[in-house]
Amino acid sequence: MDQKTTMDRINLAVNGTLMRGLALNGNLQAVDAVFVREAETEPCYRLWSIGDRHPAMLRVAEGGRAIALEVWAVPCQGLAQILLQEPPGLCIGKVTLGDGEEVLGVLGEPILCEGQREITQWGGWRAYCAQG
Repeated sequence: MDQKTTMDRINLAVNGTLMRGLALNGNLQAVDAVFVREAETEPCYRLWSIGDRHPAMLRVAEGGRAIALEVWAVPCQGLAQILLQEPPGLCIGKVTLGDGEEVLGVLGEPILCEGQREITQWGGWRAYCAQG
């Protein structure tokens, strides 16, 4: 990407149904987001399955691990559109990747995780879904 294109985009870490080949990936494609790379978070996050429809990731002080995700370059004007199409209780916050880079990412509100199945031990949404 040239410098102007890079300045017009922001990296967004996604850890669930926005990932390639999954149910809401079309929301990224609709705003011309570009896949950058697969990555993992720092080992300070936990993951819950919200009714087996999508995950919710939270940063925690203890008991966390690295969570697999994807990083996408999203046009700045498309970020709000993506957020508005996310399931209720998901939001955008700062996520620290395993290499120390801090990017915006999809997180869950703590109340969303109450009473839901914790799936942190699988290390990511794809791995959890694959265990089927």
